[in-house]
This record gives sequence, C-alpha cells and structure tokens, in this order.
Amino acid sequence: MRLTGRRTSDNVNDARGGSVKTVGGLSLGGLLIAGLFAYITSGGDMSQTTQAVVQKAQQQMQTTTTTSGTYKGSEREEALATFVSQILAGTEDVWTDIFQKSGKVYRKPKLQIFRNSTRSGCGSATASSGPFYCSADETVYIDLSFYDEMEKQLKAGGDFAYAYVIAHEVGHHVQNLLGILDQERQLEARYPKKANEYSVRLELQADFFAGIWAHYDNEKFNSLEQGDVEEGLNAASAIGDDRLQMQSRGYTVPESFNHGTSAQRSRWLMKGLRNGNLNEMDTFSIDYSAL
Repeated sequence: MRLTGRRTSDNVNDARGGSVKTVGGLSLGGLLIAGLFAYITSGGDMSQTTQAVVQKAQQQMQTTTTTSGTYKGSEREEALATFVSQILAGTEDVWTDIFQKSGKVYRKPKLQIFRNSTRSGCGSATASSGPFYCSADETVYIDLSFYDEMEKQLKAGGDFAYAYVIAHEVGHHVQNLLGILDQERQLEARYPKKANEYSVRLELQADFFAGIWAHYDNEKFNSLEQGDVEEGLNAASAIGDDRLQMQSRGYTVPESFNHGTSAQRSRWLMKGLRNGNLNEMDTFSIDYSAL
C-alpha cells in the first residue's frame, strides 16, 4: 500500500506500556487458533462472541511481570503501530465522507494498541482473542503480535491484509452507528436457533464495509499497489470458518460457522472493493444459501 505522507489518527491509545501479562501453559499460537476459530481479528463485537475464548485464555495465564511507562517495541512493531494509526485515519476520512453524503455524522471510533492483555468496556481480553471491536466503548483493540501470527501461522501477510483487519473491525463500528448491531442481537434473542446464521451475516457485512473503505481510500489516495487485492482476498480466505475448522479439527461443522466460509468472506470483501456501491450492503435479506 502507498502510505507515505499519510496522516495518523488522533484517536489511537497506545497502552503497551501499561500492565503486562505473559502467557503460561498453552502457547500464544495455540490460543490464537482457538480465538480465531471462535471469533477473529476480525472478529465481531467482543461483548457478543468472545467471552468463552477470553475466559479460557485467562485460565491459562500467569502474571509474570508488570511494567509501566513508555513502551518501546522493535522497529517492526513501532512501524506497525504507525501503520494501524494511518489505516484508522484512512477509515475516518472515508466513513466521514460517506456519512456526510447521507446527512449523518460519523462518530470516530478509538483504537487501542495493547500488549498481551487489556481491559475493555466489554471486559478483559488477551492477545489470543485476536483484534476485536467493543461497542460499549466504541473502540477497536489490537495486539500487534497478531500480525506476526497472521503471517507465520495463517500465511496471510501483507500490508493490505493487515489493513483489512482494522477495516473489518471499523466495519463493526459502522454497523453500531447504523443500529445494525442492535438489530442483529434482537434477531439472535428472538430466534436463538439461527444465532450462528445471523452472526455470519453480520461478519460478511463487516467484510463488505472493509471493501467499501478500500475502494474509496484507493480512489482518494491511490493507495492500492499491485498484489494488494490478492493479499486481502488471501487473508479473508485464511480466516474462513471452514478453513479454520479444517486446520484445528480436520473436518468442518457448517452449522457451527459464525463468520462465513473462505469463499463467502472473499466474495463480500471483493463486492465492496469492486465498485463501492453501498446499496449492496444488505446481507440479511439474501437467502442464506446464496451468501
């Protein structure tokens, strides 16, 4: 991606210098797959879908050190911190314009960078839960080590793939502002047997919104380079429920999918990216088999 000269967001809180917990027992990589399988960084709304994963991770943690003050990471980590701030700024620009054109005001989300563990408005979380959006405090949370796991474990590296993670979580913020998150929760409460189906529809729409951001960010800044789209589609495919279940179980259970298959996630990301048409955002009225 072309990001040279791009501004960074004023809405980033770098909490890496706060309390630090390190994982004991199960490795971070092992916990990551559990977190991705039940959720992903891409995840949805933390308050809805990740508590079981977080609790499991916390049971296997032991506090080994606590630090405070200014944290200085590796050169790569600091570059990633700047990167996510630039991507958040890009989402602010795009969604502010889109909301203004429809007579609405875009309330910018916060983004908190943490290291190993954090507390959010939706409760405690660890790096193993992956990036997430908390609607209670309208904040996206990310441990930058997730990007290392994306590259090494999921084979889904690349700057646009990393940007897609942030854009997907911001997509959940857009859903929150539009009232879609509340509507989806009401549907789950009313039709609990279809909870996973509604979750899939919600996640695919967030993928679509990530594509919408990429379309207009590229239109505004000429940000996409050769190979970027392929990186994004590879990442979307790598975090499909079917792919993650095959990796962790060796078989798939379609009725347990809650984020969408690799094909679905790639398709909805590309649908938003291709033409930037928000009229195609409705993932809830389409027959489930046609998603």
